[in-house]
Amino acid sequence: MSTETHETEPPKPGPMPAAAEGGGRELTAGIALLSAVVAVVSLLTGGLLAIGSLAGHAIGAWTSPEALTPGLVGAAMVGVAPGLFAVGRARAWEDVRTLVLPTVVVLVGLFTVSVLNGGELQAAEGGPLFLVLFSLGWVAVLGALALAAVGCVLAQYRRRAAPRPAPETPMPGWTKPFLAVLGAGWLGIGAGLALLPDYWSDFVPWNVGRADAQGLGVWALALGVGVLGSLAEDDLARVRPALIAVPGVAVAAAVVLAVHAADVDWTSGPGVSLVSLLAGLLSTGLIGERIRRSRRAGV
Repeated sequence: MSTETHETEPPKPGPMPAAAEGGGRELTAGIALLSAVVAVVSLLTGGLLAIGSLAGHAIGAWTSPEALTPGLVGAAMVGVAPGLFAVGRARAWEDVRTLVLPTVVVLVGLFTVSVLNGGELQAAEGGPLFLVLFSLGWVAVLGALALAAVGCVLAQYRRRAAPRPAPETPMPGWTKPFLAVLGAGWLGIGAGLALLPDYWSDFVPWNVGRADAQGLGVWALALGVGVLGSLAEDDLARVRPALIAVPGVAVAAAVVLAVHAADVDWTSGPGVSLVSLLAGLLSTGLIGERIRRSRRAGV
């Protein structure tokens, strides 16, 4: 009677988690879902604000002396949406945080501005029924998204992080001073408008209210955080969603400004600065993406 011996093969290792392959924290499903939801809401709501502004109507959650400000807020929302859709295709948190963290700033900041300036909301002013309902929905949706964003980011940082490799596509040295100036410019303007709107609103080259100034400040603050965060990341391969978003914001804002060109004091210092900062965003996205593609192609 013969006895057969069967050797037990050791189990084959399964696929490594995405974060372990490239290092960093694996991107959570919550961040990917949140980004997609915010992108859809931004397209719908921002599109309404921007189109209304282009038609000469100040459609917004709060009352505005001119249609330009709600149009710019809407343009920024529309412009950032393509970058937010790209978040879901990333594998690690480090590849999207330069866009997600500024998005959290916008959500929390705009909700805070809406609550602090509750007396200027369309619902409080007793405007047309559509705008009253829009303002109520604005506060409710912003509050829910802001709370979800904070929760998703906290959950993301609870993920274990693997060591990150060296930057795949380092930024050229000549770009860093430019990014530092651009990021500091947006950050400084945003902090001034958001924290001291009564003083800094006089530097806006068109007529704005208190809520207008703070809303614009929140967006400027978020842009500054994103640009300086990209500079700290120092890897074009890790900031792809942000590279997609910033030129979209610049182009959408430029369209709204062009339609309302007669309302802007272009010869003032703030008017010239605004043009320079928007041109900086556009060139940052276009040049950064070109360098990234060239490096990947080995050029």
